[in-house]
Amino acid sequence: MRIRYHGGMNECLQPVTAFPPVEAALVEPNGLLVQGGNLSMELLLDAYRHGIFPWFNPGEPILWWSPDPRMVLIPGDIRVTRSLAKRMRNGGFELRVDTAFVEVMRACGAPRDDAGGTWISAEMVAAYSRLFDAGYAHSVETWRDGVLAGGLYGVAIGRMFYGESMFSREADASKIALVRLAQQLQRWGFGLIDCQMETTHLFSMGARTLPRAAFIARLTELVNLPHRPGPWTFDAPD
Repeated sequence: MRIRYHGGMNECLQPVTAFPPVEAALVEPNGLLVQGGNLSMELLLDAYRHGIFPWFNPGEPILWWSPDPRMVLIPGDIRVTRSLAKRMRNGGFELRVDTAFVEVMRACGAPRDDAGGTWISAEMVAAYSRLFDAGYAHSVETWRDGVLAGGLYGVAIGRMFYGESMFSREADASKIALVRLAQQLQRWGFGLIDCQMETTHLFSMGARTLPRAAFIARLTELVNLPHRPGPWTFDAPD
């Protein structure tokens, strides 16, 4: 594997078998650490274990990121408004887990009104499908009358969950998926949901930012706890 390190005037090509320290990531753009490599299952798992994730435009070299600060959600801190709680009880939604992983990824990658394109390419779908088949990637799905209304997908290692993307075709459908995920992860002893980048939407649901050093320290503890392989089944809601 050949990876291009981003090191300013000292940038060079080096053959490597692991990622550089996350402290080497650029300040601008925030968190850009390294370019190149591939989306093999081994490299993706190595990246997540070290607080690194891929994010790049289709057809361009793979870019790997570790931003500072890092947005996270502690499962027990999920914020549920009265209106959302009512919607969860009476909205007619059904929650499923790990039954439509590829469909969720493709829905997350569909063009949106507020975005000009998608980073969830066919290459990404194939790579994360391999993680799903190996029990590391998961989808949480909100259904209505047999139709997928919203959901999210991510990666779990040990007692750490890395949220990748979410989508809604109906109001609150993705929020319901996130709330149920957080509630179940709390029951299972998961310590963090990695939200990657800061958004006001996630702030409103209880997420916070951590300095990268604090995030990496906590992540290192969590990824070394016993792993819960998929496919997952959630407990009945309270």
